[in-house]
Amino acid sequence: MKTRFFLFIGILLISFSSFGQEINGSVQVSARQIEGTDREAFKELQQALYEFVNNTIWTNYNYKLEERIECTILLTLSERISSDQYRGKLNLVLRRPVYKTNYNSTMFNYVDTDVEFTYSLGEPLLYAENSFTNNLTSLVAYYIYVFLGIDADSYSNLGGTPYFEKAQGVVQDAQNTSEPGWKAFENMKNRYWLTENLLNPQYRPIRQSIYEYHRKGLDLMYDNVESGRNNIAESLKDLQKANRTKPGSFLLKLYVDSKRDEIIKVFGEGSPNIKTEVVNIMKEVDPANGDKYSAILK
Repeated sequence: MKTRFFLFIGILLISFSSFGQEINGSVQVSARQIEGTDREAFKELQQALYEFVNNTIWTNYNYKLEERIECTILLTLSERISSDQYRGKLNLVLRRPVYKTNYNSTMFNYVDTDVEFTYSLGEPLLYAENSFTNNLTSLVAYYIYVFLGIDADSYSNLGGTPYFEKAQGVVQDAQNTSEPGWKAFENMKNRYWLTENLLNPQYRPIRQSIYEYHRKGLDLMYDNVESGRNNIAESLKDLQKANRTKPGSFLLKLYVDSKRDEIIKVFGEGSPNIKTEVVNIMKEVDPANGDKYSAILK
């Protein structure tokens, strides 16, 4: 009898260990702009968000400790609309380790200003797939799926599609809410349009560029700097292709904003021909910041 009991416990432990938390996230809540409110409530909210992000099992893939996705989520509250209703913004950063180095490459760096939600002291943060229960948990779940998708795209060509589809599902579930950021007609740069771009075949070259840039570019540079740099230059041609097909897309702007400084740094060295080619591509793709890329030639 004891043998069967311990066998059952062993199987149970193996079952639980086959899944692991995917996110290693830094979560902060700032409420300096709100006066006359119990600070403990915001500390509790920060802890609840931290546990929600890091302890929820988001996928059925077993992430090793070193594979966990590095991200930062900063919730800044600017207004208390009512006793339990708040308005603010989310600063969201996704980073990816580069093979054989201590360097983390930023892949997503965005501020979502359409943040409104209700939260009461002691309220558990719960999220159920295919249903909308709370705007705050839906917001965070949405961006976690976006993070998972972009990270997967960087390791496997178009590997993030299942996660982007889950993010799109969150958008669909939120269509009847009054809180902003979820609907197509509100503006062209919100959560609705981000997932639309990520799953739209016209923007597929951007996602393919993410794979070429990171897996065949940055990850190769430790062993062969020039080959890695040349592959990154080739990956930028995909951005150029996407831009010519549909200029000024939300996804393209977000991605280029996250990579601009890194691109300038990577091509600070290298052959003059590659440098010139990269500058010309990026001035076309990112014309508002064209002068910044000129630093590559100096």
